[in-house]
Amino acid sequence: MLLTVTTTGTPERPATDLGFLLHKHPDGCQAFSTSHGTAHVFYPEAAPGRCTAALLLEVDPVALVRRSKGPGGSPDPTHASYVNDRPYAATSLLAVALARVFSSALSGRCKAMPERAAQPLPLRIEVPSLSARGGPELVRALFAPLGWTVTATPVPLDERFPEWGDSRCVDLVLEGTEHTLGQALRHLYVLMPVLDDAKHYWVSPDEVDKLLRAGEGWLAGHPEQQVIVGRYLSHRGALARTALERLALERLAESDGTGIEEIDNAVDEATDTEEKPVPLAVARREAITAALRESGAARVVDLGCGQGQLVQALLKDPRFTRIAGVDVSTRALAVAARRLRLDRMGERQAARATLFQGSLTYTDPRLEGYDAAVLCEVIEHVDPARLPALEYAVFGAARPGTVVVTTPNSEYNVRWESLPAGQVRHRDHRFEWRRDEFREWAGSVARRHGYTVELRQVGPDDPEVGPPTQLALFQRDDEASATARTAERAGTGTVAGTGTGTGTLANAGNVSHTGNAPTDAVREDGAA
Repeated sequence: MLLTVTTTGTPERPATDLGFLLHKHPDGCQAFSTSHGTAHVFYPEAAPGRCTAALLLEVDPVALVRRSKGPGGSPDPTHASYVNDRPYAATSLLAVALARVFSSALSGRCKAMPERAAQPLPLRIEVPSLSARGGPELVRALFAPLGWTVTATPVPLDERFPEWGDSRCVDLVLEGTEHTLGQALRHLYVLMPVLDDAKHYWVSPDEVDKLLRAGEGWLAGHPEQQVIVGRYLSHRGALARTALERLALERLAESDGTGIEEIDNAVDEATDTEEKPVPLAVARREAITAALRESGAARVVDLGCGQGQLVQALLKDPRFTRIAGVDVSTRALAVAARRLRLDRMGERQAARATLFQGSLTYTDPRLEGYDAAVLCEVIEHVDPARLPALEYAVFGAARPGTVVVTTPNSEYNVRWESLPAGQVRHRDHRFEWRRDEFREWAGSVARRHGYTVELRQVGPDDPEVGPPTQLALFQRDDEASATARTAERAGTGTVAGTGTGTGTLANAGNVSHTGNAPTDAVREDGAA
């Protein structure tokens, strides 16, 4: 990736002052390490009349894949992760390198020439390959209102084959005389990832502050403000709304000639007791724990325990005297052991908690003897063809008195603002069921194995699409269970159990959530 900044000067104000403003001497070539490669700063030309500073970012594609995260928070293993234009087209990678290498210039500071840093310069900025989803029209719509003369030339996919058309990249040239160097760099810092409409790192709430700092003085009045805010914050609706509200306050304060704090003073922070939404992962654990308490279970096994959040929550309740966590991943079990601090537990507490490796699609005598089993956000990770094996291992072989199953409600996915249409919440999900599909599956499992089933909701009940998570509470009916086992031995394949499969929808807790789909994507990560 390459970016050049050129200015012109006079004998009184030589163009080489650019070296002072950037804090990089024109006579040298400097290299700076970044998390994804190496950034080089050098000057192709440096004379009193004209000076050009270049930022060249060499991206390590392997490091980029290792450090980038897929939907589930782990490296994305697909070929597209290695074969793409990320190392060559200017994106958020270059924006981060810009802030890393030119941090003082970006903030408008220059101890050697403070008055020069505050003055507009004749500037020409070139980015030969800028990723622009929206084409030259959007590039002009974003930069032109800021006072730039914009030239955005589409880059062909291959000059040898013009019939292939243009790529999404443009050759960008910005020219202007109205901006200080700091203002120009802040425009680039914000708008390069906006044009790419993607970021190589997770967008957290502190990105709102970064955006507002870099956009101070120009973003509040930009005609494409909503596009900029939405794309910069990766279309995370809650963060975008926060940013837009603060920008509206900024415009109001500017028009009134007052400070923002004088306007935004309707609530006394000392008495602001508004309850925050309950994260969905926490709501799931609370709903599961409530169901286990209702059942009277004392010995509980968490099947597919992941990193042990539910086991940790159950250990806080003394009524659960024996708690086991099972997972096929030894790495997850190691994380769970550290979370639970098994090596530091007292003798009595350690006797209550057990972790062991196991596959849920095979019968395992270690799963027998528990009052209750939990499958929290597990079944959707199993291939549909393997579900009968899991069903038999849990309901047919282990046969606990109570089984609690939770799974995503696919109908609710349209409410996740950052989840593209048609995609599941986690890249490892083999399926996600609608409410009627889950009801049918739960009812058939109950009939086959002699259980009754009650359906509940976890999270807010949307009147159109239902709750984000659906829960099934299975209770073993010993009379129906005996009939089911007799039928199974006889090979009839049908039973007349008491589980109707229709269930009842009972609210599992008056809870809310953050509204961020990627946070619900990882099972029990505590952020959903």
